[in-house]
Amino acid sequence: MALDQSALLELSEALRSADGGELMRRLLHTMLQAVIDAEATAHIGAAPHERTESRTTQRNGTRDRLVATTAGDLTVKIPKVRSGSFFPSLLAPRRRIDVALHAVVMQAWVEGVSTRKVDDLVAAL
Repeated sequence: MALDQSALLELSEALRSADGGELMRRLLHTMLQAVIDAEATAHIGAAPHERTESRTTQRNGTRDRLVATTAGDLTVKIPKVRSGSFFPSLLAPRRRIDVALHAVVMQAWVEGVSTRKVDDLVAAL
């Protein structure tokens, strides 16, 4: 997916004015968003505002998703679809905290961890 002129001008301005960390966050955000949009286009069978016979559903807005990276937290927009569901394979779906807590407690029990250490694990979560 090619970037439009305004996005390229914005990135060139970031190259000139931003520090190294901000520049990497901006570049990573642009790359992640482009990959998510390309995967959504492949899933739907058509680009935004494109009419094709192979289209399986339609876009219906976006939802924000916070992605934690080594360059910092980024907010990407994940396209919603009208029928079915779409979630990019690049991102891992969130697990509910009770499922994660249950998995930690069960793993600790299997390994024979003491109750004091289990209490410490629960407090850490």
